Amino acid sequence: MKYLNKEETLVSIIMPAYNCEMYIEEAINSVIEQTYQLWELIVIDDESSDKTVEILEKLSIKDERIQFYINEKNQGVSATRNRGISLANGDWIAFLDSDDMWDKTKLHKQIAHAEIRAAEFIFTGSSYINENGIDYQGVFEVPNKVTYKNLRTHNVISCSSVLIKKEFFRNIKMENDDMHEDYAVWLRVLNTGVCAYGINEPLLIYRISRNSKSGNKVKTIKMTYKVFRFIGLNPISSIYFMTSHILKSVKKYRKIKFVN
Repeated sequence: MKYLNKEETLVSIIMPAYNCEMYIEEAINSVIEQTYQLWELIVIDDESSDKTVEILEKLSIKDERIQFYINEKNQGVSATRNRGISLANGDWIAFLDSDDMWDKTKLHKQIAHAEIRAAEFIFTGSSYINENGIDYQGVFEVPNKVTYKNLRTHNVISCSSVLIKKEFFRNIKMENDDMHEDYAVWLRVLNTGVCAYGINEPLLIYRISRNSKSGNKVKTIKMTYKVFRFIGLNPISSIYFMTSHILKSVKKYRKIKFVN
């Protein structure tokens, strides 16, 4: 599928889908409403048992830029994202989880930022909603630039906010769903010597769910430790950076309050 001439930039958006009938239409509509319209959305259902597939069939007819695939068996989020990347036609990869949404200017601002900074890896700040779509007070602010050294102390890169060159995934894949697989990828990418550039605006609307990895604090601490061990840090260093994450995450969530 080719729509472009050599001067144009296609963004391939990867969306794993699993039992997300409540939220996926909102997520996809936030893509359709982007002011930057040169995109393809690759949605892969990971053997859902609810009405997710039915919704996807309807939406893929609505917009030909939406490509819809079904895993033959449940593979988990890492393998599903990797499959999506392998199917991508664009030079740029964006990720959007099926329960999150984007501000309509998200891709436009990131592409512009990439040109200004000659950047290959861009992420954004976030605002937050709960499972019912009600806003939380406060936003997650991000730095203008992040290196490998910075990122070890705190993961400021939300997966659904990322825009990254596809070429990084030639040798790096998402692995191990029992850890923060996306964080491990960001660390491995930045360890090659590149920097990630932040846009300090809440262009991602992140849904905080009790059933998500981040919703279980004990589980997320353990998964953070596993990331550091996965990238080759020894147990003592892994505990040190895990502790840094805990302290900075507490500070982060104190700024985010539910709006009654």
